[in-house]
Amino acid sequence: MPALIFDCDGVLADTEQHGHLPAFNQTFADFNVPVQWSVDEYAEKVKIGGGKERMRSILTPEVSDSLGLKDDSAKDEAVALWHKRKTNVYKDFVEAGVMPARPGIARIVKDAHDAGWILAVASTSAEPAVRAVLTHAVGDDLAKHFAVFAGDVVPAKKPAPDIYLLALKELDLDPDDVVVVEDSSNGLRAALAAGLRTLVTVSGYTREEDFTGASLVVSSLGERGEDAEVLANAAEVDVSGKVTLETLQAILAEPRPEPRPGTDAGADNPTSPSTPTETP
Repeated sequence: MPALIFDCDGVLADTEQHGHLPAFNQTFADFNVPVQWSVDEYAEKVKIGGGKERMRSILTPEVSDSLGLKDDSAKDEAVALWHKRKTNVYKDFVEAGVMPARPGIARIVKDAHDAGWILAVASTSAEPAVRAVLTHAVGDDLAKHFAVFAGDVVPAKKPAPDIYLLALKELDLDPDDVVVVEDSSNGLRAALAAGLRTLVTVSGYTREEDFTGASLVVSSLGERGEDAEVLANAAEVDVSGKVTLETLQAILAEPRPEPRPGTDAGADNPTSPSTPTETP
């Protein structure tokens, strides 16, 4: 049975600049953390997989001293508290409708569901935030048909392949039947390292990244009034204004990449991806 696995941020909705960035900054202000990221600064932070990891990156010796965080344990406790607050702020933004679904998402999800495809989300974001975006993007009824793999369910986040390997295992999927939808180079590297065909829909922060290895790269999935612009088409599939289920089936007919365990995407973390850690 074919399966469609979506990343969340930048794929289901263009969430980074208008959701995560202001949520991080509001959280920093709430906890008197002397940091406010600009749009350009956050463009660098999005290259770090995981919200806690992005927050941890601000803890220079100077910032840590100013906050009284003397050791790693204190830093971990603070980051966990900040991240819990940030997730709630972000969920409020989602529910307020400030981040509409990206073009074509609801359409392709409905078509895939109606055709019997397995649906999943694999994301480094916290699970409550992912579920909020998913429900807002596709509606309650379709969201119920998704398996969600998110947050700290694996020890190594993208570009490591762990979350995709976990999804394959838990859903008992044959990699030959899977198409991944990503928006970033990190996400693409994770999917390729798991040996999965990948469709990239670029987002505001990722358009200039390297997507070598993607089966297809488009500006969006396409919708009435907004055609999908083809940016790269290694699989040589037909798009004609929008990505359809037929497009995905044509991608599945192409040879898939060989999995690449032991690359820089996951070589530094020998822990099995099937051993989950606590989800925030």
